[in-house]
Amino acid sequence: MPDLLALIRRGIRLPPSGWMLAAMLAFYVLAGLFGRDPWKGEDAIHIGTAWHMLHYGDWLSPDLASRAFHEPPLYYWSAAITGKLFGWLLPAHEAIRLASGIWVTLALMGLYYATRELYGEENAAAGPLLLAGCAGLLFHAHDAQPMLIAVAAYSGTLGALAAIGRKPRLTGVIYGLSVAACLLGTGIAPTLPLLAIAPVAWWLSLDRPKTFQTLLIGLALATVLILPWPLLLLNLEPARFHGWLATELAPLKTPFSIAGGGSFLIMLPWFAFPAFPLAAWTLWIRRKDIKAPEQLLPLLFLLITLLMLAWAFRPRQIPALLLLPPLALLAAPGALALRRGAASAFDWFAMSTLSFFVGIVWLGWSAMVLGWPEKMAQRAVVLRPGFVAQFDLLALTIGLVATAWWAWLIFTAPRSPYRSLTHWTLGFTTLWLLAATLVMPWFDFNKSYRPVAQAIAKALPPDHGCLAERGLNETQLASLSYFVAIEPVAETSKAGQACDWLLVVGDTRRELAAPNGRWTKIWEGNRPGDRKETFRLLRR
Repeated sequence: MPDLLALIRRGIRLPPSGWMLAAMLAFYVLAGLFGRDPWKGEDAIHIGTAWHMLHYGDWLSPDLASRAFHEPPLYYWSAAITGKLFGWLLPAHEAIRLASGIWVTLALMGLYYATRELYGEENAAAGPLLLAGCAGLLFHAHDAQPMLIAVAAYSGTLGALAAIGRKPRLTGVIYGLSVAACLLGTGIAPTLPLLAIAPVAWWLSLDRPKTFQTLLIGLALATVLILPWPLLLLNLEPARFHGWLATELAPLKTPFSIAGGGSFLIMLPWFAFPAFPLAAWTLWIRRKDIKAPEQLLPLLFLLITLLMLAWAFRPRQIPALLLLPPLALLAAPGALALRRGAASAFDWFAMSTLSFFVGIVWLGWSAMVLGWPEKMAQRAVVLRPGFVAQFDLLALTIGLVATAWWAWLIFTAPRSPYRSLTHWTLGFTTLWLLAATLVMPWFDFNKSYRPVAQAIAKALPPDHGCLAERGLNETQLASLSYFVAIEPVAETSKAGQACDWLLVVGDTRRELAAPNGRWTKIWEGNRPGDRKETFRLLRR
């Protein structure tokens, strides 16, 4: 107890290192993984796919509600394994979502070692703190999201290539593992920058023959790890192999888009904040040494990744995640070299802005649970018709502890180049944790398909037989499969034409109309507060 009191009085030590840094990053990784259903969108799709793999034991290729899902399998393997290992302790979707935490942890570790190798021990913590502090990563890092494997692979590659002259054998192994994980986890297009950066690393190296051997070892290891899965798929399920290959090659057949690359750049000031402006600051203060390997490696990797995105992806948040590891690495020296006025302004902005939103979250909780402020409570009901908040002692306790932690961090963090960065990243994480505990039920009420899936299952008799569907998207199919183990077939398929039950979704009369023949409406409903998506269950 005296040691704990001494720690409380002394405050956090900066720069963070050892167990303190590990605890800070673990706090980031775990905050927000739990306490919510699979949400509409990618989260539900990938959880439903991993659950199907685990539940039905088909580990060779992913399925979405018993339909071929032409995606690489690594994320679903890892998610099914965490679902199996922790399913006894957690709800299945939370156990599955733990896989994201593992891949984010690997990304933070890779960037830590990359920063340490390029910029020294004192700067090592800045890389992972900057990556964790990027506004665009926070939500996706706590979703079921295969692109997190690529983020981990990019960070691992940067860490390996940064140490290529000092630890050639380890470099080859980590580089090979990163390339294999990226291709088996996210496909061909995201893997291309990992291959393109290899000649750049060779060119920057002081010992090019040894570097060439190291990279060959890495590529050989990657080949050995990659080949078994597509060869097995080709031999056992050739149709699925060709479907997967066509899906992978389709983005590479699109024309290069300068406008698309520009859209990704326009996204970065907020998506990669604060890494983006700090990376620009690094380039400015080190402009005389721009040709040094520690600047060129992350900068060229960033440019190669941007070119790949402009070629193979539409401007969206999820592929933009690939820009964050090189940006965070490039920004690390600049984050710790801010002038006193700029550092103080960034620190004040972090503390005041995040404290303001922490207060807003507490007001939202009070409005939902206590009914005060009254106008906010009324607005909450208007936005989520039918929602009734329940007092949760555990959520309240977590919220109070997190708020106390944030106040302790504000008042005890010593003056240090790390102070503003620590306040930003940990304050941002604290805000996310508070939102994920205090007001998450309000968000969950509108984001989950659980009520709809359960209502459909209740309306169907136990021996209903074949159920066809029309208009259901991947999220809805995955949610039906996960929540109530219902996997309808397409209405246009041969099996669907023979079904006596039909589930349709839409927001117009034409979309909800029954097909030719005599059909009876058995049930109709939608998600709470959503009037644009109406589900209708029909019986022939």
